[in-house]
Amino acid sequence: MKREQTLGRVKGVVAIVVTSVLFIIPFIFVILQATKTPAEASNLSFTWPTEWRFFENLVEVSNYNDGIVWRAFFNSILLTVFSVAIMVVFAAMVGYVLSRKTTWLNPIINFFVLAGLIVPPALVPTIWLLQGLGLFRTMPGLILIEATFGLSFCILLFRAFVGTIPRELDEAAVLDGAGPIRLFFGVVLPLLRPVIVTVIVVQSVAVFNDFANPLYFLPGDENATVQQTLYEFQGQNLSFYNLLFTDVLLITIPPLVAYIFFNRQIVAGLTSGAVKG
Repeated sequence: MKREQTLGRVKGVVAIVVTSVLFIIPFIFVILQATKTPAEASNLSFTWPTEWRFFENLVEVSNYNDGIVWRAFFNSILLTVFSVAIMVVFAAMVGYVLSRKTTWLNPIINFFVLAGLIVPPALVPTIWLLQGLGLFRTMPGLILIEATFGLSFCILLFRAFVGTIPRELDEAAVLDGAGPIRLFFGVVLPLLRPVIVTVIVVQSVAVFNDFANPLYFLPGDENATVQQTLYEFQGQNLSFYNLLFTDVLLITIPPLVAYIFFNRQIVAGLTSGAVKG
């Protein structure tokens, strides 16, 4: 028994070390390139810089193209906050109803929820619909796109978590005179905190790092998001790798911080509906 426990611990330690190395080495490589001169960074070598220029590179990236990086950060933050807020509210409502109410519509709704995970989005019809609504090339239109594409995953998480909440709480709230709105927002929603944190962190990182949807539905330098700024520093004939990796470092920091501080909540939210009882 002790031998099996020791072997299990060794395997766990090895897995942690391998995972850490696979993450840390690329991150160190990015930092090294971000501190080099343009000539040294163009070699893409895993070596110490002969001249540390991180601050100079950071200033140059900040001022590049009239501060497009900071405009992109503002656009990405705005897009992330509103689209994730829509996901949380609507997915929590739908997940609660699907878990608590059993009607003939449930199989149909479940089919469309799963289809949202499986079927790839149709680009041309979506653009045509946005043009008809007057939302193409607008931030509200892209917010709706991001929220819609992420709803299916969020609904599945909320539905699984609501299934772990005893129905007696709903019945007690109804006996105390709570209506449907008060029941959901006053009793059920506060209990969904673990999965809410999971949805916020996971979907925030996904929206913040999204490249394709802003490119298709919100083109233009004034509407650029953080991922699109990476193409500002590389081209067919000339690439500024020191500035490119500095930009990569800036973009990587917010998702990294979110995962570090909310790691336990993410795991709890993803595994909450796995076991009932």
